Order: sequence, then C-alpha cells, then structure tokens
Amino acid sequence: MARDNPLTRSWAGMIGLGTLAIIFLICFGSIPFTFASPKGETVTSRYESGIPRQALLPPAWWPKDDEHVRRTVAAAPSDALDAAIERVANDTGKRPSQVANATDTDTLRALLKELGSDAPSFVLGSDALGRSLLVRLLAGGTISLAVGIAAAFISVLIGTLYGAAAGYAGGRIDAFMMRIVDVLYGLPYILLVVLIAVAADGAIDRWQRSNIERVTAQREAYVEAALAAHPSPGPEVREQLEAEALSRFGTGELSGPQRTRIDVLALLLAIGGVSWLTMARVVRGQVLSLKAQPFVESARAIGAPIHWIFLRHLLPNLLGPIIVYATLTVPQAILQESFLSFLGIGIKPPLPSWGNLAADGLSELNRHRSHWWLLFFPCLLLGVTLLALNFVGEGLREAFDPRRARR
Repeated sequence: MARDNPLTRSWAGMIGLGTLAIIFLICFGSIPFTFASPKGETVTSRYESGIPRQALLPPAWWPKDDEHVRRTVAAAPSDALDAAIERVANDTGKRPSQVANATDTDTLRALLKELGSDAPSFVLGSDALGRSLLVRLLAGGTISLAVGIAAAFISVLIGTLYGAAAGYAGGRIDAFMMRIVDVLYGLPYILLVVLIAVAADGAIDRWQRSNIERVTAQREAYVEAALAAHPSPGPEVREQLEAEALSRFGTGELSGPQRTRIDVLALLLAIGGVSWLTMARVVRGQVLSLKAQPFVESARAIGAPIHWIFLRHLLPNLLGPIIVYATLTVPQAILQESFLSFLGIGIKPPLPSWGNLAADGLSELNRHRSHWWLLFFPCLLLGVTLLALNFVGEGLREAFDPRRARR
C-alpha cells in the first residue's frame, strides 16, 4: 500500500501553492525590470515612466471602439504617424492634410492598420498618466506581497512570544495577560488599524515640522555668526553664506525615499501590531498543554533555563500550529494593506500597490466611458492571491492534523 504524503492530501492546497509560486516568481522576479531607472528619463523607476498622450489606452487584445482608435492613432510617434498618413493618402487619393485631419472611422482605422507595430500598445492597458498597467501591477504586487508577509511575520512573532510567556507563566500573570487580549479583541479591528496608521502619519508630520524649524534656526544662527565676523557684510555675502548654510545643514525635510520607507514601516507596525491576538491564544493553549508533559517537567527539574526549554522543547512542538496560522495571517495582512491603500492611508503614490491601483481605477468607472481594466486587473490579482493563500492554509491544516490522515 502506498504511503500517504500529508503535504499532498489537499488538492486545493497544492493548486494554491502552485498559483502562489507563479505569482511570487513573476512579481519578485521582475524587480530588476520594474524598479530599474529607464534610460533618458528623469523618473527613478520604470513603473513611474509614462507618456501622457498614451493615457487610458485599452489592452492590446481588447476590441477598440472609435474613441480608442482615435486615441491610439493620436498617441503614435510623430514620424511613424507621418509615414502612415502618406501611405493612406496614396491609397485613398486624398491629400495628406485631409487624412491628418480626418475624423471618420474608416480613415482612422486605416491609419491604425498602417501604423502596425508602431502604434502604442499595452498588454493590460495604460493608466491616466500613460504608464503601463502591467508594469505597475508587477511593482504593486511586489509591494503588497512584501508588506503582507512582513506584517504577518511581525504578528506571528509578537503572538508567539506573548502567548508562550502567558502560558508558561500561568496563574495570575496568565490571567492578566489574556484579559488584555480580550480587551483588544473587543475593539473594532479595522478601526484600530486605521487609527494607528493615521496616528503614525501625524507623528511623522509633527516630527518633520519640528525638525524643519530646528534646522532653519541652525542655518540662521550660522549666517548671523558668519556675518558678524565678516569685515564687509553685504547682500552678496549673505546670499553666499545662506547657500553654504543650506548645503551644510539641509532643509530638514525628509526626502521622498526616506518618507516612503518610514510610511511603509509605520504601516507594517500598524497591521502587525493588532493581528497577533489569535496567534497568542493558540500558542498559549499549546504551551499550557506542553508544560504538563514529562519532558518539560524534567527539564525544569534539572534547572534548565527558560529560553533553553522554549527553544529545545516548546518551539519544535509549536511549529505546526504556528506555520498553519501564519499562512492564514498573510492574506489578512495583504488585505489590510490593500484596504488602507485604497483609503489613501497605506502605500502612497507614486509607489504602487494593488490597493491604491484599485482606488485609482474606481474613479475611472462611469456611465459615459468606463476604463474597466484599471479596476479589474488589480482586484483580480488581489482576489486570486488571497484565495490561493487560504487554500495553502487549509492544505497545511490538513497536513498537520493527524485526525485527517488517510488510511
């Protein structure tokens, strides 16, 4: 009889694991491309690169209506468009100026056909600034997945340490620590995350204002001291000293990359800092059960230190529940990041995430003309990723549950 492999008990888990592997490989494997600086452009990353006249073009494989044909032709490179106008004018017997100013559908589609590969084309369409949605989705997926995994890691770390400490201590300490968990459970989870994120953002703004005031005072003191020591201070000397002070002390403002890193770190702490409650309860229950086992009592009897007991006896027996609940925490963290970015208090543009990309796409839905691809693809990727993560979590639960083993 063939031996049962617990990791392959759940077909849904295997499908989810394969889907996740593909998503991770595509998103993180494209980092050298999406985050690279394009040659000849002032933007720092390719996901910021775009041509405004190529804005809101549909996916290349989507049927183009008259408006999309007009926009695509108008967005073509000028030299390629001039050559296409000449060819269409020769074929139709019209003057080039007539073809260039034509608004009828037949002429525009003929121009689009003549342009061929020179016509602007995007696999998943372009956004309102003419940037490729595919590139921004890849970069946004990298950010969303990285933030979700990091926040889940923080949550698992806090929950494991807190639950293990409460369960091992027992008695009144355990009761007090778990009452804190109960109080936090009673607070609205989403509201708590939003409040922490907003408070962190406000604290960063206040620190930056105070830092600007401090640096400004330093620059002024430097200029005044230098003017007092100068034999013939004048306007030109003051301007030179002010330039030197600015170069020496700076403005006190955070640069764009610095503010982005601080915002992402605050978001990680906001999500991970309130997602550890379930993990703490699970670990605490497991530790209470393990603490009564003979091997733990023997280790305590010989005077083994607490950290050695935890690392040698408790942690190996806790890995199963920790791994299972960690896989269920990751989709929750990704969803929270996307939700906060959708509200505008998470990942902020120009840095993309699936949440703020969906928020940008929502404003493009209207009865007159709907640019559906800007909302559909971010939501599709987010939904598929969350579903795959939940499938993996259920598969791991079956793998580590001996009662579900097949005979």
